[in-house]
Amino acid sequence: MSFDRDGEIIDVTPTKPKRRRWKWLLVIAIVLLFVVASRALSIYISALWFGSLGYSSVFWFIFRAKLQLFLIFLIATTAILRVGFWLVEREFASFSFGRRTVFINQQPLNFSPARLLRPLAWVVSIIAGLIFGFEMREDWRSFALYFHQAPTGITDPIFNKPLGFYLFTLPIYDSISSWLLSLSFIILIATVIYAALAVTQQGISTTGDLTKARKTSLTAVSIALAPLLIVLAWRFSLSRYPYLWGDHQTFSGVTFVEANHLLPAFMWVAVALILAALILLINAFTMRKIRILIGALAIPLLVYIVGAAIIPAYVTNFIVKPNELGRETPYIVHNIIWTRRAFGIDRIEQRNFEALTTLDSFDLQNNRATVDNIRLWDWRALKDTLTQIQAIRTYYDFTDVDVDRYVVGGELRQMMLGTREINSEKLPPSSRNWVNEKLIYTHGYGVTMNTANGFDSEGMPKFVLSNMPVESTAPEIKVTRPEIYFGQETNHDVYVKTKRMEFNYPQGETNNLTTYDGTGGIPIGGYFRRWLLAWGLDDLTKLPFSDDVTSESRALIHRNIREIVDGVAPFLTYDNDPYMVINSEGRMFWIIDAFTETANYPYSRHYQAGDKNVNYIRNSVKVVIDAYNGTTNFYIFDSQDPLIQTYRAVFPTLFRDAKDMPQDLRAHVRYPETLIKTQAEVFGLYHTQDTNSFFQREDLWNVARQVSLGEDKQQQEQSIEPYFVLMQLPGENKGIEFVEILPFTPSNRNNMIGWIAGRCDGDAYGSLIAYNFPKSRLVDGPLQIEARIDQNAQLSGQFTLWNQQGSHVQRGHLLVIPIGRSLLYVEPIYLKAERSPMPELRLVVLATQDRLEYGSNFDEALNKLFGEAVKQIPAQPAQPGQPKPNASPQASPTPPPTGAQNIQQLINRAIQEFDEYQRLTSEGKLGEAGKKLEEHKRTLEELKKVGSSKP
Repeated sequence: MSFDRDGEIIDVTPTKPKRRRWKWLLVIAIVLLFVVASRALSIYISALWFGSLGYSSVFWFIFRAKLQLFLIFLIATTAILRVGFWLVEREFASFSFGRRTVFINQQPLNFSPARLLRPLAWVVSIIAGLIFGFEMREDWRSFALYFHQAPTGITDPIFNKPLGFYLFTLPIYDSISSWLLSLSFIILIATVIYAALAVTQQGISTTGDLTKARKTSLTAVSIALAPLLIVLAWRFSLSRYPYLWGDHQTFSGVTFVEANHLLPAFMWVAVALILAALILLINAFTMRKIRILIGALAIPLLVYIVGAAIIPAYVTNFIVKPNELGRETPYIVHNIIWTRRAFGIDRIEQRNFEALTTLDSFDLQNNRATVDNIRLWDWRALKDTLTQIQAIRTYYDFTDVDVDRYVVGGELRQMMLGTREINSEKLPPSSRNWVNEKLIYTHGYGVTMNTANGFDSEGMPKFVLSNMPVESTAPEIKVTRPEIYFGQETNHDVYVKTKRMEFNYPQGETNNLTTYDGTGGIPIGGYFRRWLLAWGLDDLTKLPFSDDVTSESRALIHRNIREIVDGVAPFLTYDNDPYMVINSEGRMFWIIDAFTETANYPYSRHYQAGDKNVNYIRNSVKVVIDAYNGTTNFYIFDSQDPLIQTYRAVFPTLFRDAKDMPQDLRAHVRYPETLIKTQAEVFGLYHTQDTNSFFQREDLWNVARQVSLGEDKQQQEQSIEPYFVLMQLPGENKGIEFVEILPFTPSNRNNMIGWIAGRCDGDAYGSLIAYNFPKSRLVDGPLQIEARIDQNAQLSGQFTLWNQQGSHVQRGHLLVIPIGRSLLYVEPIYLKAERSPMPELRLVVLATQDRLEYGSNFDEALNKLFGEAVKQIPAQPAQPGQPKPNASPQASPTPPPTGAQNIQQLINRAIQEFDEYQRLTSEGKLGEAGKKLEEHKRTLEELKKVGSSKP
């Protein structure tokens, strides 16, 4: 142990040889080089993939935006912190933080703060710069939107800020203020460390000046606190705005207390923070009193406690709660208006629907096309059936079943499509090798298509498209390019256009083979690119050495359609139900609904939309993906949405107008399931615009519920999922159209109160119509119909018998089908053997408000429900968009009387008209009641004539 002249212990331990340092530096350099090279390769592969889709400009914009943000905040953070540390160091320059000895486990250790603090300042500055650089680069979308924001045209009712401020500007202010607050806090910590060292050094030194150390420390801490308080004042000012979309028990948005007391208090706190910062700066250069520092900090704290805690609590409990509705009415009005606007509920057209008890054959005749397209195939049962009879091989999967409409034989028919995708993981173990998985089993094949209500003599689907190769029973529908290289289950990379022929489909004792003839994927190219692709695709042991892969070969990567859209446009939210479409040329395309959404829309309540909790949503984009080439196009369907307007300004080459979508694809767009589910939930509360009713929840609706079989084979209740119907809407005379339906029930009740329809066809696409039932009449809801089915002795006994014979009953979704002025309830019943997962249709249950019948098929059940008269109704071809005579359900025409059956129908109509007369009279609608009475008299006259002419 050695000592210096001052008696301090000197470390005489020999230093390590520099050679060892160079070895460590070499290892670190190699590791960094590998990390950088891997990252560069990942960027290169991504650029090639974006280029293969035609969106290189999108990739490089995002790349440049991220790089620029990273560099800006890396440099800015490092510079601000290093300058801040230098100012702190300069403030304490008069204090020498020389060598000190500390004892650890009674062993002396030399420690020199001065030698440690300066390099430590650089290390902290650079590390913080890297951290904030990487963090802020992920916020590229907010910065892009801020610099390209579209005008919005409306302002909020509290702060009078334009909508764009909350969508585009506030997120940037929040990010930057949070960043500045973090930097200020780091500098404050450094100041406190220096102050502690100075006070400690001077306190333990016999010649130290403790008073000077304390004053210097107080000055430095005061100066460091000032910018922190100023940034904190900015944060408090910004913290007022999120109250605009805060959810409360009764409504959402700023409340009476917040508008009049809490938010003004936040501004007073911000002012107090700035005042405190000024006091600290004055104190730092003049008085240097600890009491002043504490007093300055106490000012904003006291303002916060009084203004933001005590006063709001007092006003809430003693002023607002005794008269809550009166105080909150203006703010409830804001919430209703803005929520309806945010979810598009303000554009819903509301109509009355009579929901008559009796459905007669006249209504069936006027809506025969609707009846002929009632879906009897439950998609779950059909999926199991397709897996058994159309998968052909174990490595093919039917991931989903889609519902759509196609013209067959001149008629618009509701169809169900199943897409046959390949799953290489289901290949036999002996076939699981690189050549098979990468070069041979590369794609799925074809689709199945069957009518939604068609069954053959054995209870199997009535196919329009089936088998391999694809066979069609309708000349209008063909598949000319059945290979599916891009789909919902194509999760592995493959190489195409190789020397190996690809498996296409089984054909007798051999296989049909093919070679990819498309433009999708990344060209393998020369030897250098092949090695880079092999490294990037984690295929170094096979791809570079394969003789089958040539320079003309192509690598198909990221083939899952969700991976494609998430990669190209990660700023959009996507529906979970992509669907397959066949165009007029026989090519297959995927269509995915894409949404713009936010959780920062003023005065709007938050609802769950898919996986996100949002308070604004628009189905602004339809994405079309070629199943063969992977070509992806984004079509804007809501050009009024400010978010998509801004995204289009950011990415001008990414989006196309809806009018540019090919007409044979446009004819198959659907109302998105995610959107109508969210809108239905919102509409259940916000369909009423009366503040009293809204506040008291007097007219709250829920999506109707139905009985379903759970995984434990026990019945359970669940909300009805949206379902598509090909029908003529009440009050329309444009012929049948494709709509998506959801029924409603009053809250905590099972009777129906209305239904909502999302329109899919033509110029009406995207519009919603809500049909409201009379409040004077109770209409059976789905659960009540399910109860009637369970209470039917014959059906209940049959279900029990079937469930005891090595099989179980599978009940399809109950469909509520509006027909004319009444409702028809339809539920298919399947029998599923325990040893075979293929369900078989055994019964079809049909019900109206007053009757319930069932049969082994739809026609038998319909005959039982309406008698022999239904056989006299001629089938009417369904012409999409064509007006049909007497199409309006509001005026059912009377055909020439033909016997006793027509007498009964006239009696039923007379009863209905008299019921309507009584209802209208009770509601005080005397004018309408008089018209209904006249109709009733005319019906009685017709009844009298028919009775007198009968022999």
